[in-house]
Amino acid sequence: MAGELILVVDDEANIVELVRLYLEKEGYRVIEASNGEEAIQRLEENQPDLMILDIMLPKTDGWEVCKRARATSQLPIVMLTARDAEVDRIVGLELGADDYVVKPFSPRELVARVKAVLRRVSAAPSGEEVKPLKINDLVIDPGKRKVIKGKKEISLTSKEFDLLYLMAVNKGIVFTRDKLLDKVWGYNYYGDTRTVDVHIHHLRDKLEDDPSRPRYLLTVWGVGYKFAEGKS
Repeated sequence: MAGELILVVDDEANIVELVRLYLEKEGYRVIEASNGEEAIQRLEENQPDLMILDIMLPKTDGWEVCKRARATSQLPIVMLTARDAEVDRIVGLELGADDYVVKPFSPRELVARVKAVLRRVSAAPSGEEVKPLKINDLVIDPGKRKVIKGKKEISLTSKEFDLLYLMAVNKGIVFTRDKLLDKVWGYNYYGDTRTVDVHIHHLRDKLEDDPSRPRYLLTVWGVGYKFAEGKS
């Protein structure tokens, strides 16, 4: 029994109940919210291990809830929505969502994605025995899951950190988009390679002095990406 605490946020009571039944069957604990304000309150009162978040919510929408969550934590987030437009998925990824499920959905598929996200989080680099990486003015600390540039801490989502650490610890190695998907998102991920492009773009905005002329996260045209070989 996994026992992780899952926050399910949706204004459709039948969907919440269905998701609860399937999650509890797998041993997860579940708390609920029916609107954005309740979701923010649940986040403040509890420390869930993952949030399943609908976009179209009353009072405060899912975009705002996602931004509020990301401002203070790396909580894994699976977006749950009736929208399937590409722009909505990209916005969700840019806000820090870890996965994206479109309604109508299979409860078994949703549970599989929850398991995959939690598995990736638990398998991410951690522990005091792993030394921080120091590359020029960047310090990447896998034990504390923190990134410092100069003297400033950079706020990254869980996926952004995992992607950055993988590339930095293998600096100079060229990764295809498919390989990055496999390594960071896992074989069970249902997205496509544009997910990688979105996360690289977001990392450049946060880490690079000039994102249009990156020093760290370099594009290898026709192949993929690599972390520049700088001084350690």
